[in-house]
Amino acid sequence: MTKQSATETLRELAKEIYEVSFTLFKIMIPTLIIIKILEEMGGITLLGELLEPVMGWVGLPESMGIVWATTLLTNIYTGMLIFFTQSMNEGLTVAQITVLSGMMLMAHGLPVEARIAQKAGIRLSVTLTLRIGGALLYGYLLNMLYSSGQWLQQPNQLIWQPDDLGSSALQSSSLAAWAIEQIQGLFAVFIVICLLLTTLKLLRIIGFERLINWLLSPLLQLLKIGKEATTITMVGITLGLSFGGGLLIKEAKAGHIAKDDIFSSMGLLALCHSIIEDTLLVMLLGAHISGALWLRILFALIVISLLSRWLLSRSAAFKTRYLFTNGSA
Repeated sequence: MTKQSATETLRELAKEIYEVSFTLFKIMIPTLIIIKILEEMGGITLLGELLEPVMGWVGLPESMGIVWATTLLTNIYTGMLIFFTQSMNEGLTVAQITVLSGMMLMAHGLPVEARIAQKAGIRLSVTLTLRIGGALLYGYLLNMLYSSGQWLQQPNQLIWQPDDLGSSALQSSSLAAWAIEQIQGLFAVFIVICLLLTTLKLLRIIGFERLINWLLSPLLQLLKIGKEATTITMVGITLGLSFGGGLLIKEAKAGHIAKDDIFSSMGLLALCHSIIEDTLLVMLLGAHISGALWLRILFALIVISLLSRWLLSRSAAFKTRYLFTNGSA
């Protein structure tokens, strides 16, 4: 690589980092502020009360409603803190922990992640239906599976829990502490974006990206995901929807990825993303790897394969009206 081409590559990389970071921060910062306001007004508690009757449908006690509500509006970390305060007197089984964890893995951080999907070109109603509906269906199926075979019915033993459970992070942190925490989180996101885009650029230069596309092409054809979206989809599956979605937004704006591919990719990421970090987190709660990882991957592949074949075969007018946004919503 010549000095001129190396300089041009670095310039392109810096531009990509700026575009992806700016796009994500425009979504994340206002949303985080709104969620904090809702927390202070008791919005999470209200949602938890609304979800209490639903918990019985998936074989969980009503008290787990506040755990899932917190996870839906914030993230898995905060949901875990609430779980530790709620689960001490419930005597949950490993199966129940796995069901709850599966639902948390599929539906969390919706205000931020659903907005990212919307900016990528998928309607908000589609994302929310897929993630919340998918989580409930997955929880129901897991509960039926474990109950019918009497699997994982032993009492759960927490692998780890915080030393101080006197108050949750939502109650104990001051506004200043919350602001510092969010700034640290955004800085961490920026660092990951820098490392991620640099790695992707190197993979393209050495040709490894083409090899990955070739190896995964049979599976992605089954899911109706074109090769242009292969690498980005894998980023989302391994690192998280925010990163995969941020890259999809950039490529969609540039016109490099078809809307059908974006739908299939974002649909898959809605049900199965960040399979390393998030899976390890819920296993700290005692979740079994069968439901936290393997069955979740299988469920996501089956659902998106069926949905892609059914919805993407419809007319362009149907897809424009019900599935796609223009990416600027």
